[in-house]
Amino acid sequence: MYELDLHHIFQLVLILVMLAAGITAIAKKFKQPYPIALVIIGAIIGLVNIPVLEPLKTFITEGEVFNFVIITMFLPALLGEAAFKLPFSHLVDNKRPIIALAFGGTLLSFIIIGFAGIWLLDFSIPAAFVFAALMSATDPVSVLSIFKSVGVKKRLAIVIEGESLFNDGLAVVLFKISAFYLLTYMELGIEGAGHGLWEFIKVISLGLIIGGALGYGFSKLTKFFDDYPLEIIFSIILFYGSFLIAESVHASGVIAVVVAALVLGNYGAKIGMSPTTKLNINNFWDVTALLANSLVFLMVGLEITIIDVADKWNLIFLAIVIVLVARSIAVYLSLSFIKNFPNSWKHVINWGGLKGSLSIALVLSLPRNFEGREEILILAFSVVLFSLVIQGLSVKPLLSWLGVNKKEEGFNEYEQLIAQAYRLESAINEINKTKKDLYMTENVTKGLIQQYEQELLDMKNEIDVLFQKYPELKVKQQEMLHKQSLYAQHEAIERLLKEEVISSEVAEQQQEAITNQLVKLENGH
Repeated sequence: MYELDLHHIFQLVLILVMLAAGITAIAKKFKQPYPIALVIIGAIIGLVNIPVLEPLKTFITEGEVFNFVIITMFLPALLGEAAFKLPFSHLVDNKRPIIALAFGGTLLSFIIIGFAGIWLLDFSIPAAFVFAALMSATDPVSVLSIFKSVGVKKRLAIVIEGESLFNDGLAVVLFKISAFYLLTYMELGIEGAGHGLWEFIKVISLGLIIGGALGYGFSKLTKFFDDYPLEIIFSIILFYGSFLIAESVHASGVIAVVVAALVLGNYGAKIGMSPTTKLNINNFWDVTALLANSLVFLMVGLEITIIDVADKWNLIFLAIVIVLVARSIAVYLSLSFIKNFPNSWKHVINWGGLKGSLSIALVLSLPRNFEGREEILILAFSVVLFSLVIQGLSVKPLLSWLGVNKKEEGFNEYEQLIAQAYRLESAINEINKTKKDLYMTENVTKGLIQQYEQELLDMKNEIDVLFQKYPELKVKQQEMLHKQSLYAQHEAIERLLKEEVISSEVAEQQQEAITNQLVKLENGH
């Protein structure tokens, strides 16, 4: 590696940011998934000798640098941003498919790939299960980026997001156990199995406790401030602090940051954040996530080019087939117990189970003397490249072919009218609130309110005309109204339970009935 001073490192980072931003901007302009464009361009830059970029390539492809940047710098921010914006009620409503995929599916895939690695890839037991851990979970960075850029239906997006946020935490735990403790546990027999199970439970439980405690503490802290720059800083400290504290006590940093961000985004936002603060925190993390994602995928492209695949094509092909088959069995089997889950969604979740930067960062963290490290490195990099490019590029056509995201005729026009009407309603409410707070007279506010009310009336008339032209749109609006009423009912039951008006058994029955109605609405029944 070149001798680099801080000034030189800053120059290289700035070049990397400029490249990432430029490629992302072009991809977004042409409405293509920017992560795939970044990986491809990064790979091309890595393969072509461009003198001015050689120091950058050498710096980035240093294993320790890549591992630190992906896991310590970017992963907490990306996980925190996604979890912060995820409504807890939506997670609860979709808990069954999320748990089935994130835990049942991940463990099933881990077992299948592990034994296939021993029998078909001729790996040692630790190497086989290390490879299985790397390949058994979907990478949250890759999944969230690809699916955000192509767009998926809300409930499907929640399931995909929930799986990707939790199963990578499970995969990291399985990776560490497989890499460093598996042989020891096997030698101890039944006692070793008990130690392994205890380690697994301890790492996940500690992550949940640390994330929950810190998330609750920072949520309470926001009540004492109405200062969005300061509260943004609180969120940064929370995301990185929960991750690093959990890792320092050998707990799951990934699970800690996800839980902490969920608590802050739901409980903290409710008790201690003004609308202005929520908006600004969301905007800040939107920018941070876009920058982090862009850099991550460009770095993945550069990193992939360092592997030598000569004479390994048969092994690579076999590894890709094993991973795809294991993912299919895991998805379809784990979701077979979930009622009213559309088959088309299962196909999307199966093919959209992308691997990415987390897998590469983890494999690079293996000790240099780990048996089979080079073979695992080659196979992991190859599967990640196949996953991001081939699977990533085909997700959007798959969505169209399955009709998952098909919109009714006139729906775009309807969405535009709804958005404009909502803006006008919000403007009128804000004017009335300001009028009351600042003691403004009728003469000051009357003209603007009348203008907005007339525009709102015109908008409603246009919607009525659209309903006459496309009756199915009215049905959609009625379904949306029904959903909102069901969410309100769910919250009402929660309030009754908290105030001890009803028992937990009755609350659970009522909430399950509400959830079943929501599921039927989502599936069009």
